[in-house]
Amino acid sequence: MLQNRVKELRARFGFSQGELGERVGVTRQTIGFIEKGDFSPSITLSLKIAREFQIPVDQLFWLEEEK
Repeated sequence: MLQNRVKELRARFGFSQGELGERVGVTRQTIGFIEKGDFSPSITLSLKIAREFQIPVDQLFWLEEEK
């Protein structure tokens, strides 16, 4: 399963879901689905989000080992 730090970093940067969505070209709902793990973003969207937080994409998203 794809894990992420979007919610944590979004809070640290002071963005609402809507603000982050606008910055990367998606809806507030999409950001919410990503944060909950209900949606796996494309490579392009992942890179855009990582760029907003000024971190490498592998520090934002990672695969959790399946048990």
